[in-house]
Amino acid sequence: MINAFAPNLTQHAPRSARVRLGGYAHLPRLLDKARAVLAGTGGEYHYNCSLDRRFFDFTGIDHEAMLAAIKTGLTDSEMLMWVNGKAPRSPVEIVAWSAWLEQNGPGSADMHTWMAGRITETAPGREDIKTYFELLDLDDYVSYGGKA
Repeated sequence: MINAFAPNLTQHAPRSARVRLGGYAHLPRLLDKARAVLAGTGGEYHYNCSLDRRFFDFTGIDHEAMLAAIKTGLTDSEMLMWVNGKAPRSPVEIVAWSAWLEQNGPGSADMHTWMAGRITETAPGREDIKTYFELLDLDDYVSYGGKA
């Protein structure tokens, strides 16, 4: 059974970055990773990675303050209320940012090269992986026994 307050990411992946909470893409995944790191079961997953920092940059929330709030045992709904109390963003801004984030892919030549290497390593021959979310979903699936 999965413990939502202390997920073991050495046994299963966090929620997809596509899953939304209060309109925020990636927030449920960020919560899963933070809770797992706090429980010592984060495995290969990292809290405050570059994708997490996009959330923190957008909301203006300090990653250490958020981790401290998560540490108190707040539920997803309570964390959403906490985020909404700290982030000066309208629902329209949240929806637009989440849509942008879900479609975001590499921009620079270096990032295209990096992403192509990850796709080649994970799923040789796949030409349909264009965004970071698609790459994350594929990597999560393959990491836990799925066939690319």
